[in-house]
Amino acid sequence: MAGTTSGRGRGGRRAGIVGINVTPLVDVVLVLLVIMMVSARYIVSRNLKVDLPKAAQSDAPVSSPLSVTIHADGRLALGLEIVDVDTLAARFKAAARPETDLVVAADAAVPHGQVVRVVDLARTAGITRFAIQVRSPEK
Repeated sequence: MAGTTSGRGRGGRRAGIVGINVTPLVDVVLVLLVIMMVSARYIVSRNLKVDLPKAAQSDAPVSSPLSVTIHADGRLALGLEIVDVDTLAARFKAAARPETDLVVAADAAVPHGQVVRVVDLARTAGITRFAIQVRSPEK
């Protein structure tokens, strides 16, 4: 039977795989990325023990801002590093750009004056875009 084809290549061997399907690989990588993003946020949020005040509405989160935390005992933290007022002012001056965002998170027990002092330091350094971090009330 010289004229029939059986779906195999020459010499009776199967044809090699022409292309590789990358869709399953992309799916796995995206799932791993989401898991890492969620776990990273969980790890960072567990490190800072702050009782945030509640608000009925809040703005959308900003991307990669400076983050200042005012603890109940008055300690200041820039990111995860505990700093004093002078160091905080110097870091604000070093980071001051028109696109710099500042998020201030203060414990509910912190007096209003301490939050105003941090915002005033930021404005003096040239940071004009800032937000006060709150958490949504439980329903």
